[in-house]
Amino acid sequence: MIKDVARGHRSPKEHAVSIPPPGAEPTLWELHRAVVQLREDQRDDLAQLRDDLRSDIAALANRLNQVVTVDVYRADQRNLTLRIDTLERELETVRAERDQDREQASTNRRLIISAFIAPVLLTVLQLLLAARGSP
Repeated sequence: MIKDVARGHRSPKEHAVSIPPPGAEPTLWELHRAVVQLREDQRDDLAQLRDDLRSDIAALANRLNQVVTVDVYRADQRNLTLRIDTLERELETVRAERDQDREQASTNRRLIISAFIAPVLLTVLQLLLAARGSP
């Protein structure tokens, strides 16, 4: 039997001794292996959590790059208000110019009409005066 142990052979009885019976306390070696396995599992889990956290932070950073801050929004609103005010002033200027152009066109029409009608009226008046004065 000593020769078998030296050669690496164990008897079935020795094999049965290395496996603890049910309900027996674990050996120090089994406790050590369990702790080492737990540490490796925790290390793997922590690495996975770290990778997940990095990807979540990258996604959040990408999302935050697309979000408009309150300051930028307020500045954009002020800029929009200024542009609207400028457009309203320009619109009022265009309306005033259009009204002025209408008045000028009306004045020009009166002048043109009076320029054509005045000589006709003068001619008719002269003819009337000539007809009354010549008898």
